[in-house]
Amino acid sequence: MTSHQRRGVRGLTATAVAGALLLTIPAAAAPDDGGPVEAGIFVEKVHDLSEDFIHGADISTVLSLEESGVTFYDTAGNKADLFAVLADAGITDIRIRVWNDPWDAEGRGYGGGNVDVPRAVEIGQRATAHGMSVLVNFHYSDFWADPSKQHVPKAWEGMSVDEKVDALGDFTREALEEFRNAGVDVRMVQVGNETNHAVSGVSAWPDRARMFSAGSAAVREVFPDALVALHFTNPERAGNYATYAAQLDQHGVDYDVFASSYYAFWHGTLENLSEVLSHVAETYDKKIIVTETSWAYTLEDGDGTGNIISSDPGMERYPVSVQGQANKVRDVIATVNDLGDAGLGVYYWEPAWLPVGPPDQLEQNRLLWEEHGSGWATSYAAEYDPDDAGQYYGGSAWDNQALFDFEGHPLESLQVFRYVYTGAVAPLEVVGVESPQLVVVHGDEIGLPPTVRVTFNDGSVENHAVAWNDDDVAAVDGPGTYEIRGLTESDLEVTATVVVRPVNHVRNGSFEDADLSMWAIAGEGASVQETGDAFDGARAVAFWAPDPYEFTVTQRVEGLTPGIYRLSATAQGGDSPATDARRLTATTSAGEYDAELRLDGWRTWRTATVGDIVVGDDGMVSVVASFTLSGGAWGTLDDVVLERVGEPDPAWPAWDPAQVYVAGDRVTHDGDVYEASRRNRGKEPGAKPRGPWELVA
Repeated sequence: MTSHQRRGVRGLTATAVAGALLLTIPAAAAPDDGGPVEAGIFVEKVHDLSEDFIHGADISTVLSLEESGVTFYDTAGNKADLFAVLADAGITDIRIRVWNDPWDAEGRGYGGGNVDVPRAVEIGQRATAHGMSVLVNFHYSDFWADPSKQHVPKAWEGMSVDEKVDALGDFTREALEEFRNAGVDVRMVQVGNETNHAVSGVSAWPDRARMFSAGSAAVREVFPDALVALHFTNPERAGNYATYAAQLDQHGVDYDVFASSYYAFWHGTLENLSEVLSHVAETYDKKIIVTETSWAYTLEDGDGTGNIISSDPGMERYPVSVQGQANKVRDVIATVNDLGDAGLGVYYWEPAWLPVGPPDQLEQNRLLWEEHGSGWATSYAAEYDPDDAGQYYGGSAWDNQALFDFEGHPLESLQVFRYVYTGAVAPLEVVGVESPQLVVVHGDEIGLPPTVRVTFNDGSVENHAVAWNDDDVAAVDGPGTYEIRGLTESDLEVTATVVVRPVNHVRNGSFEDADLSMWAIAGEGASVQETGDAFDGARAVAFWAPDPYEFTVTQRVEGLTPGIYRLSATAQGGDSPATDARRLTATTSAGEYDAELRLDGWRTWRTATVGDIVVGDDGMVSVVASFTLSGGAWGTLDDVVLERVGEPDPAWPAWDPAQVYVAGDRVTHDGDVYEASRRNRGKEPGAKPRGPWELVA
């Protein structure tokens, strides 16, 4: 289609073009029919895709959703069983997480589906009845296990490593026997979930390997034909997967499949994913799956619990839309398929985790989440996970990444698992309009772009001229975040976000420049890396070590104008108890100022701020981030900012014992500033607690 024809698509807003596609779905051709089929979305055919390729979905919350009254529909608009809808869409496998004991002493569930062994078996039976195989995903925890937390099951508290190894093997064996006795078609068993740093609280590699091996042995015993998978994440971190695979090989762990999470908004490029997974497959002769992936089709919230992805990730190939979902899933499938015989399949994570009610019924939703565990966590989980679930319990933060709309109707992106065999074509339309984001330093000119990129559902992109709102531009004044409205030549509404940052006197404060000579990093376990866990940009100081370690990140800032300054730095991470020391410090000729750096969880960003820093005539500040950490503690440090916020305090005169002072007079004495509260003479400041002088903070 010509450029002129594309510009015939007019009068659409950026919100409208991202809307859901709910259509009657045409039957996809069989893999050898040639295609493409006519549809509501474009899907590029994945060539040489085996009919045995696994098209999986993790629907572990399904029982709790049904208990909460959530209804699903088929493509014709009829009420339907979720398993039947997924099977009709080409889903071949169902992944089911298993928690040891997700209940409190009163039998109240922790949430997230309350998936213990009996409930997992029930899900497996339904999957098998609909012709789908099952991946059993053991977390070896009573609730969520991920890179930031691998909590020990309540029943295993206080056990030695040897005892945990035995307990893990026994639990795996007994659970799988229940699946076998129920007739569940188990294709694969995952021993641990995102076990980058630990499994069930065990972090040292020799011991972790023993845990993996115990689980693997149980799988071999109960399901000899099932594949054993080990699951990791953060493929974007240089050397991660090579290190994990080498450690598994060194310690003789018996497994078949190296499983990876891949979320494009966190985990880097597909090219990098392919490279790191190819290395594992070729070096160690392992099969590969992407066991978790997803994408957002809207930025709206469906149930009153804020979504994990609440702003546009800004990836042109993947607009926040149904078409964007289809593009994303198709590309992940193609990437795994390109691994050849090693590439087994792809699983979409929680495509049916829908709202139990709309946001305006939040109180009713909360009752359902608490009663049935259909939200990500209930308040009852606080006893087990006080720092995360205990503070942030609630509903589904994933409903905008489902492959169903909020009412339970399938989006056409669900059909991508069939369309990848034939390709699909659709009437051309706009699916995304670039939302420019600019970061400028206060005082610099704001250079808004003259054009924005407009993306169509066939993947083509055009630059359209845009006129920006003059009043919005004029309103930009001082540090802060501003939205500038615009209208393209094709009548598409667009919004630019302008972040005005204060002048940062720390050089290379976000570690983006290759020149790091202004920084001194001393100690062990820390280095500047390109990482998906950077707060600002693509690079940060990343740190981890298996044994207790300490390090400092230091910069000496000189040539400052005397005055009052504020220092800040942002960190995220975990497995760092309160006994660890994490400080952000500024030292000047006037003294030392500091604040705590917090590691409250994966991508749970916490900004430490040190205020009222007095910089004297020497114009010097020493900025230091210091960490003394337990073995296994991990995280990133980023966005170190030193800004001038005020003029220096007046040079108050020194106290004179012969001088008569009245209320309000200020003096300096022994390096401190004091203010008179009443008339006095000869009364030394600070000498008596109830004297006529008050220390000025």
